[in-house]
This record gives sequence, structure tokens and C-alpha cells, in this order.
Amino acid sequence: MLKRFTALLIILSTLLIMSCSDSKNRSTGVYMLIDTSGTYTKQLFRAQRIINHLLVNLNVGDSLAVARIDSGSFSEKDIIAKITFDERPSTANKQKLAFKKKIDSFVRNAKGSNYTDITGGILQAQSYLNEVGSGKKVILIFSDLEEELAKGYVRDLSKSKHTLDGFSVIALNVIKLRSDNIDPTKYEERLELWEKRITNKGGKWRLINDLDRPDKILKE
Repeated sequence: MLKRFTALLIILSTLLIMSCSDSKNRSTGVYMLIDTSGTYTKQLFRAQRIINHLLVNLNVGDSLAVARIDSGSFSEKDIIAKITFDERPSTANKQKLAFKKKIDSFVRNAKGSNYTDITGGILQAQSYLNEVGSGKKVILIFSDLEEELAKGYVRDLSKSKHTLDGFSVIALNVIKLRSDNIDPTKYEERLELWEKRITNKGGKWRLINDLDRPDKILKE
């Protein structure tokens, strides 16, 4: 598996060089939030596949960060791995392999969290992508989108002074909860709620549940 992954990176190296010659900021920044609450940890292998796809397809100069959605996700401590890929393709490939090892280790040893601070994770993602200065900013939320905050935590995306203009927020693998099977409108309402929160702040919202087509993630 590792040899095949390495081969894919080498094949793409010549294409990556092209991204260095354009003066316009065409870099892509991706911040992926991974739900680790309850039984959702059983879905981590799907997130792992998506991350592998991103590592193969992101170019030199692009940035990638992966963080867990935890009890309080507005924190650097929940970032599992982050990197801006070096302009030298050979170095970028080494960075990607090291990144993959960190993710593989996380998936093997992941422990469930008691709460799901999705909003805090989005705010942290927004801050990171603004800081690295990516031309294209993408926030991926791998979650059932059921937010549950610990007592005392306050999260209101609408009150943030920062907008999501220029951001694409994509929900991935939004599985149905047991309560959704009892009342299917609960699932629809949850999706509509998050779409409204994101678009009201100027962001673009998409839902991708077909993870057999990861190529659609980085496409507009």
C-alpha cells in the first residue's frame, strides 16, 4: 500500500512543478474536521481514504490540516497534522508520506470524545486557512453534524466578526442517526440548519455522501 502511494506521488511530481510558475495565488488550503464522538470512530477508515486522496492530489505550495472534532475544538491541540507542502516536489513527497503516517497512527489509536464542538472546529479551520493565505479555502466536515457542546461552552457562528467569504464548506459522510430513522425530517432539518449557518456567513455549502467519488471534493 505504501509503495503504491509513493508511486502515485512520484508520477504527479512533474505536474506539481507547474503550480510554481504562476504568479497568481492558485494554492489550495484544506482543513478537514473529523468527528470522533461515540460510534462515529468506526467511520474513520473512510476519512483515512479521503485524506490519502488529498495527499496525492494537492500540489506543492498547498496546505493541509486534519483535526479531530472534540469537546472543545477551537484549539491547536486538536490538530492531528498540518503542513504547507514545499515548493520542491521531492521534499513535498516526503512531507506527504510523513503526514500519512501521522494519520494512520491516529486512526489506529483514536479514542471517542464525549462532545462534538463542530462550530469551534469551523472557527479554528477558518483561522488556520486565513493564516496560511491559501487562494482556495476548503473546510471538510466528516461528521453526522449532530453538535453537542459541553456545559458552559458558547458557540454562535453568526456572531463571529469574520465571514466565510471565499470558503467552501463540504459535509462528508453525514450518516443518519437512530433518531433520523424514527423521524426522517430530523436529518433534513440538520442539513438545512448547517447550510443556513454557512451561507449566512458568506460561505459555499456542499454535501458529499458518495465517498466513492473523492475527486468531486476539490472540484467547484
